[in-house]
Amino acid sequence: MIAVDTNLIVRFLVRDDPAQAARARALIDAQPILLLKTVLLEAEWALRKSYGFDRTATAEGLRRLIGLPGVEVEDRAAVARAFAWFDQGLDLADALHLASSGRASAFATFDRTLQRRARTLVEATPVIAP
Repeated sequence: MIAVDTNLIVRFLVRDDPAQAARARALIDAQPILLLKTVLLEAEWALRKSYGFDRTATAEGLRRLIGLPGVEVEDRAAVARAFAWFDQGLDLADALHLASSGRASAFATFDRTLQRRARTLVEATPVIAP
């Protein structure tokens, strides 16, 4: 199994460089890959900011990738929880940070929107202001 970088994921999803997209597809099809949470985070940001994808298209593309055979996701349970919270309106970065903080007694942030929205989430680490 090999881990993949954000640029490979973006090429695979966007296909803006046909040669690199084909190489990315061949790699993903040939062997199991490890998709790191940090790569998902960066890919989501790149798809929105650099390519203008909206929330729905971004989530659909990343979910399609995650669902492929041979794609292992780092901390799959936290990623699934983060995507569920993303569907409820949280920013994916915030959702992934919060979903990954399960061992902590609380998640401290100055972000009042996150504090407010987190109150509605099931099984979320409490979000507090410092």
